[in-house]
Amino acid sequence: MNILSAGVSFVDLRFQQLPGIIATGVLHGHSGVALIDPGPSSTLGTLRQELSSAGISVRDITAVLLTHIHLDHAGATGSLVRENPRLRVYVHANGAPHMIDPSRLIASAARLYGGDMDRLWGDFLPVPADAIVTIAGGERIAASARTVDVAYTPGHASHHVTYFSADTGVAFVGDTAGVRLIPGGFVLPPTPPPDINLELWEQSLSAIEAWHPDTLFLTHFGPHGPVASHLAEMRDHLKIVEGLARESLARDEDDSAREAWFCEQAGQNLRRSLGEQDARAYETAGRLDLSWRGLARYLRKR
Repeated sequence: MNILSAGVSFVDLRFQQLPGIIATGVLHGHSGVALIDPGPSSTLGTLRQELSSAGISVRDITAVLLTHIHLDHAGATGSLVRENPRLRVYVHANGAPHMIDPSRLIASAARLYGGDMDRLWGDFLPVPADAIVTIAGGERIAASARTVDVAYTPGHASHHVTYFSADTGVAFVGDTAGVRLIPGGFVLPPTPPPDINLELWEQSLSAIEAWHPDTLFLTHFGPHGPVASHLAEMRDHLKIVEGLARESLARDEDDSAREAWFCEQAGQNLRRSLGEQDARAYETAGRLDLSWRGLARYLRKR
């Protein structure tokens, strides 16, 4: 377990046996711990082991705070609640029904991942309705006796929220501030379907800035700063991928060729900033083909 600041740490879930892809935030309090984005069930063994090494059992978890319900962030939640029915799950109201009955979410993901679903994500068990605490943004909640502010931050997903621990200066931003796997490394916007919205995304970045956080904690991956330069790079790269997606759609080709062209161009941008190994890790955390599909859907709807 990695110490972030007093009372805050995080776990590297070693997704697909790779370090530095998915991180779970841990808030420590006198009444137990709260987890922010527990990750997929496929990494639940690693989460248990890392918590145990710090003297924490699943029975000590009092709350799970979800930034959003995508499988890489929320998939293990139902399994944790089954083991510890007293814990409470905080999730945006738009995402709550899919945690209670994940059948549509799983079917949607299966269309993207096909036969790799189980290998990548494992089970996505339902969460009992009485374990859910719905949030909308604007709340101040107590998680394991620690106070956390909530902001509604759509753009990547319509059910995305961000949590801010004012006493530590850490904003837990999920995917809103992008993918950045190495300190000072490239900031990659993850734009998968179905509900990318670039206008709302800009508003969400401004909402995070309004807190004046000292550190951004990204699920992919870990703590980053300085905050101003990170968010400026995120804004720039959102514009770049939007431009590439627009250019791809203007090409006189079918969608398969347009997607391939986008992936080639975006991949070249990654590799100009990173080595080949790091670029492949980024594409594991934020697949470029899915990013094209999300942007293409958004632009066509407009």
